[in-house]
Amino acid sequence: MTDMTTADTQENTTTTPVVNPLERRIDISISLAEIEGEISARLKNIARTVKMPGFRPGKVPMSMVAQNYGGQARNEVIGQAVEAALEAKLKEQNLRMAGYPNIQPVADAGEGKLGFTATFEVYPEITLGDVSGQSIERPVLVVTDAEVDQTLDVLRKQRVSYSETDRPAQKDDRVVIDFVGRKEGVEFSGGKADDHSMVVGAGTMLPDFEQAIEGVKPGDKKTFDVKFPDDYQAKDLAGSTVQFDILVKKVEVAQLPELDAEFAKSLGSADGDVAAMRAEVRANLEREVSKRLEAKTKQQVMDALLAVNPLDVPKALVEAESKQMADAALRDMESRGMNVKGFPIEPAWFIDKAMRRVKLGLLLTEVVKTNTLYAKPEQVRAVVDEFSASFEDPKEVVRWYYSQPQRLAEAEALAVEANVVQWVLSNVKVSEKSVAFDELMGNAA
Repeated sequence: MTDMTTADTQENTTTTPVVNPLERRIDISISLAEIEGEISARLKNIARTVKMPGFRPGKVPMSMVAQNYGGQARNEVIGQAVEAALEAKLKEQNLRMAGYPNIQPVADAGEGKLGFTATFEVYPEITLGDVSGQSIERPVLVVTDAEVDQTLDVLRKQRVSYSETDRPAQKDDRVVIDFVGRKEGVEFSGGKADDHSMVVGAGTMLPDFEQAIEGVKPGDKKTFDVKFPDDYQAKDLAGSTVQFDILVKKVEVAQLPELDAEFAKSLGSADGDVAAMRAEVRANLEREVSKRLEAKTKQQVMDALLAVNPLDVPKALVEAESKQMADAALRDMESRGMNVKGFPIEPAWFIDKAMRRVKLGLLLTEVVKTNTLYAKPEQVRAVVDEFSASFEDPKEVVRWYYSQPQRLAEAEALAVEANVVQWVLSNVKVSEKSVAFDELMGNAA
């Protein structure tokens, strides 16, 4: 970057707040003489090595160099000068710019000057609120044989096989259908599929759709209405009632495997020991229950922080975060084998969640800095050990994480987050509340 921080370059620079409380405007005036001098120097440097037909390197006339490279050189020099002037003023006024500035030229900056206006957002100044008045209900759940049995039933259903039947479809049957959805007689994006498999009562489709499928037989054709929820992500469908035409191709009956040695082997037990399988399922379930209990507690902690720290956040950060969330949603769908080409996922759908993430990111940074809650090496190692516990060779997983320091970033972030959670819990009113297994695991009706 060219150094354009001389007094002549910086003069007539002012900072003016505008409507957005986080938006700032800086008017920049730079010396035209310095700009022209830097352009000339840059063109001379280009002329030393530039190649053009009919001329040896270094012998191209300056007029031709200027004709071919003058515009590029001017844009680069002015851009760097404006950037340097802006950076100097930001440093002078102790402003932290969020996102990128909008640079616009000024018509009349004065004789011998080029003028520009930079409009941008800054990070908010945060003074942490007092969380001592907040209350948190820490969820608790002890894993018993009943939860182990329920989990084994889920694992059996994941290994279900199906056989065709001619009877009407019942709950837990699988049906294969073609369907077309229309809103006011016109097909809508994402509303058509051929050979679509669904399990009756599994909740993979909207309630009206699920209800209409129950009782159908192979060869049936059916037309029915489906109402989309008012908060449905696709805004053009939210709250709308549409019509679906379906053709039933198959109805298949579920057949669950027996809870025996063969089933134990399918879960990785080499000798088919059912008791050992149950013990491993219990251990895995206890880890998962612990994670979910911690997640529910953490959500309340974050809610408490937000409640006592109302915060304006830069729109640029929220927009960037919502874009990342939309991209992540598409990648997730693609990883599940879905064809996402042309799929209507808009960043605007994620604005509220993005706003929460950005606010929490800024607040957590301030809480950590103010209370010295940085992760200690032993805390990071504990997180890595927890990551690796479910793998066949935990030691190898630990070595993989520690072979490159950047791989520890996720573990370090989680350790820091855990420190914040503990700090908040030590400063708020905490009570315990029993939670049902189905509710915790997301199986509640």
